[in-house]
Amino acid sequence: MSAPSLARDTAAPARRAGTRRLSNWLFAVVTIAAVASVLYAAFRQTKKVSASSATPTVSAKLGEFLVIVTCRGELVAGKSVVITAPTNVPDLRIIWMAPQGEQVKPGQSILKFDDSSAKRQLQEKEATLRQNQASLDQAVAEARISKQKDALELASAAVAVERAKLDVRKAEIVSALQAAEYELDLTLAEEKRRVQEATMKLNDASAASKIASVTAQRDKAQAEVDLIQRRISQMSVVAPSDGIVTYLMNYSQGWVNARPFKIGDQVWPGSAVAEIPDLTTLQIKARVEEMDRSRVEAGLKARIVLDPFPERHFPSSVVRVSPLTEQNFEWPPSRNFRAFGNFGEFDKKLRPGMNGRLDVIVSRIPDAISVPAKAVFTRNGKAIVLTAHEGGWKPVEVTVVARNPDEVAIKGIAAGTTVALIDDLAKEKKKS
Repeated sequence: MSAPSLARDTAAPARRAGTRRLSNWLFAVVTIAAVASVLYAAFRQTKKVSASSATPTVSAKLGEFLVIVTCRGELVAGKSVVITAPTNVPDLRIIWMAPQGEQVKPGQSILKFDDSSAKRQLQEKEATLRQNQASLDQAVAEARISKQKDALELASAAVAVERAKLDVRKAEIVSALQAAEYELDLTLAEEKRRVQEATMKLNDASAASKIASVTAQRDKAQAEVDLIQRRISQMSVVAPSDGIVTYLMNYSQGWVNARPFKIGDQVWPGSAVAEIPDLTTLQIKARVEEMDRSRVEAGLKARIVLDPFPERHFPSSVVRVSPLTEQNFEWPPSRNFRAFGNFGEFDKKLRPGMNGRLDVIVSRIPDAISVPAKAVFTRNGKAIVLTAHEGGWKPVEVTVVARNPDEVAIKGIAAGTTVALIDDLAKEKKKS
């Protein structure tokens, strides 16, 4: 065998071994690529499914759609008894109050004012009254003594006159000189009696004047005592009727710093401090925006939703709407129309001042498809909803028939269609 033939026989197995290794390598690469593509597709599908399952959804509802106008407000009583501070009583300071919202009965104490200063004044005035009464008693006694003394002297003068008259009758049996003396004595006795009568009248008038003066002082002191006693009796304010006590705002420090009356506050005489509302006349007083005023009118059905009871809807109707806007005293100040809605039934849990909203039903759409308001999105100025489609979401254009703050009536999808509450497509577009 020649040398070239031996070389060819030796290189052939090496080429076949290299070919097998190359084939095996190519097969491994293709297998890895196929497995990688399958895993990538599975990952993408799993990501879509997980994303789809993580998106909150809701089903479109079929039924009557209520078009409402929502107005925020608070509960007020149609009738209430206002509790005022005493009139003509200075220096009123609250030292005790019944708890806010407490159930009170007629005659039960609600407020107590500080009466210590009035009691000190009462003691002083009572001392003055006793002194004036003693002075009056003394003046009356002195007048009685003086009158008795004057009456005695007047009687003596009258006796002297009668005696002188008897002496004058002796003129026929006595000398002319003696008769003249008797005439002179009679004249003097009558003059003395007249003087005594005048003196008695003068003393009576003087005593009456003094008694009148002291009596006036006594009556003045008595009136002051009665006034202070009446003020003290007014320091304790009682409930005139059965109900819930509610304290009003104290505006003595200005509108911005207004707070309900509390213990220690100084109160102006005659000012309104509290009220006892009639709970059976509770209404909601709500603010109506100018753009909604033309849609809200008396007689419309409504519902009341209060913040303390968000899960409960109270049936209501619009009683009246203010013809003009009203100025409120909030900051910043604004002007709004006011709508009043009553309650269809009385509930003991309701209290004045509770915040809530009045949903006025302005129209009804029968057999409407409705979804939550946050399920409707905007694409190129058009309303759309996202419906489930092959593990993902598909935008569907819809027509908005009516809109409420929480829900929207639409056309373009069937009842029961599952729609997304979050726009995942917009998120993915932003990421890409």
